[in-house]
This record gives sequence, C-alpha cells and structure tokens, in this order.
Amino acid sequence: MTRRYSGGCACGAIRYETSSEPIFENHCQCRECQKRSGTGHGSYLTFPERADVTITGKANTWRVAGDSGNEKIHAFCPTCGTPVYLTQVAMPELIAVHATSLDDPGQFNPQVVTYAIRGHAWDMIDPSLKTFDRMPHG
Repeated sequence: MTRRYSGGCACGAIRYETSSEPIFENHCQCRECQKRSGTGHGSYLTFPERADVTITGKANTWRVAGDSGNEKIHAFCPTCGTPVYLTQVAMPELIAVHATSLDDPGQFNPQVVTYAIRGHAWDMIDPSLKTFDRMPHG
C-alpha cells in the first residue's frame, strides 16, 4: 500500500500531496530556520522529485542564500503566512515540506539534526539523533 503525504497552510489556501517517499527528514537549527519558525529549529521532509508533488493554490516566495551560497526559495501562504515548502536553485528537482504543514505530522520521522552548531541549549531535540554541525554531504 502506497503511503500518501498531504498537507498545506493553516487557512487551507495552499495544499500539496504526494505518494513519493521522502529521501531526507531532518531538524535544522540554522539561524534562518530559527527565525522563520519562531523557535529553535525547522523540521522538514525532502522529496526527490518536485514533479511528483501536486501543489494547489498560489504561494508567495522569498529567496535566501544558505551557508553554501546556494539560494533557497521559501514558499508561504500570502493569506495566513504559513511556511509550506522550499526548493533550491542548485537542485530544482528537490522539494522540502515543513513537517508541521502535514495533515498528519506523525508521518515525520526525523533522521538527523543539521546545523547543530547553531542550536540553543533550550531547544531540546532527541539526543539519539545523529547531529551535524552543518549540512552533511553525500
């Protein structure tokens, strides 16, 4: 049986759905994720093919360069402001959705913590997860 991942923004204006499996699930403690989430980290499921994710509704976007210099394109709802997904200029085939935008956030199964070097002592994350000071490669 194929598992489906679906979700969207808080007001329902933007929705997404896919039957793809995520290739990476992480908590990210970089400063941009902290600022965007309003807490100590962001949590994401990354899917390998943007083309396999159906998105309805029109998102607004803004761009920011990550530590690598690569631009990330963050998509959010223009009505309620909810961050919903992000893509990368250098790897346009990938799409990452915010774990809490899932209809069933229990589908999120974090594998690692990235940018742990920027984490705060008050942002307690499962200590059994593998941590990386930055984004792992390969």
